[in-house]
Amino acid sequence: MKSKLLLILSLATLSCSAQTKDTLAEKVLLYQLPIGGWGKQLGTKAVDYSLPIDKDLLTKIKASGDEHATIDNSATTKEITILIKAYQVTKNPAYLRSAEKGISYLLTMQYVNGGFPQYYPNTAIYRKQITYNDNAMINALSILYHTAEGQNGFDVVDSKLKEQSKIAVAKGIHCILKTQYIQNGKPTIWGDQYNEVTLKPEKARAFEPASLASAESVSIVRFLMMQPSTPEIEKAVKSAINWFKANRIEGYSYDVVKKDNKAVRTLAEDKNSVIWARFYDLETNKPIFGDRDGSIKYNYNDVSEERRNGYSWFVESPQKLIDKDYPNWLKKNTLTE
Repeated sequence: MKSKLLLILSLATLSCSAQTKDTLAEKVLLYQLPIGGWGKQLGTKAVDYSLPIDKDLLTKIKASGDEHATIDNSATTKEITILIKAYQVTKNPAYLRSAEKGISYLLTMQYVNGGFPQYYPNTAIYRKQITYNDNAMINALSILYHTAEGQNGFDVVDSKLKEQSKIAVAKGIHCILKTQYIQNGKPTIWGDQYNEVTLKPEKARAFEPASLASAESVSIVRFLMMQPSTPEIEKAVKSAINWFKANRIEGYSYDVVKKDNKAVRTLAEDKNSVIWARFYDLETNKPIFGDRDGSIKYNYNDVSEERRNGYSWFVESPQKLIDKDYPNWLKKNTLTE
């Protein structure tokens, strides 16, 4: 009888233990760097949480240093979200502790002026620039906003982190408003990268020139729309919407098609389509295209084949912002155009 009771208790313990663990979250714990952030790559390859953890992979993970910690390509912000969701289901305290360590990392990496670098503590080349590219800064601010407001499962986060996050979000909004590019006294949209001291747009990779960036600006506007309305935010949002309306490219579509088993990006005439270039000249608003050699082209077809097919040069996302998000925001905030 005693042995049966011990067996039942052991099975119950195993069952309980299984319920408090999440396979994906367990891997995320292993990949977290000592500083609290996560890398987007392991060696030369992108982090892949679907890979089984074996001895060789574990050795590589443990050898990865803090210089790889980044918010680029959704790194760190993605992992924090995974852990918070896993904690909601399992109540495993290890997941919450790890998520809170990640949130602390975001707070630590933020500049005094409110901006976020792409990497921290790595400051090599363009990694120290304030980075909107690929929504890096907006992803970080969104995590801190959810933390401050106790939304999307972040209500479980430590109260001190919530207060710190609230301050960080306010600083981030101030930076966003300061970096909205001004042409002849009129606010436009935002660039991809900015000098962390002067807050002036700068180039990053050779094919990413200092410019106005349409896709990232859509995300910035949406983030501003999440905030309580102020005259400054209202002006920023309306100015960006007006810029998008004035600089749309009508009569063209941009698609990815398969050709000889390769992805080929094509720009074609289409009377029913509206698109925007990814990058625009800072002063003329003309579409511009960077290339591997650092040159700037004004005709999409002049870009080298490798960069033409290896980078997304046009976007459609401003259309939904104009047609749906902006009108809804106006109604919610009882504002008028």
